[in-house]
Amino acid sequence: MEMDDKLQLMQEIERAHMEWVTAQKRLDFVLEKEQIDYAVFALEAAEKRFEMLIKQAKNMKLSAIEVNRGRVMEG
Repeated sequence: MEMDDKLQLMQEIERAHMEWVTAQKRLDFVLEKEQIDYAVFALEAAEKRFEMLIKQAKNMKLSAIEVNRGRVMEG
């Protein structure tokens, strides 16, 4: 796997993690049934995306250290 592909995957994992955390926090502020339904749906979708990307990284033999290093390189 090329370094650009690894970096791109690491950045996607970081974005997916941030989306998941945001979706978790959104649940703290919803009040109406429709908002709750949407917040739960968004949380489940964000969690599935994050899990899918982590599985892809594992299949590509990317380690957590490389993913964390990608966060440092990006930021």
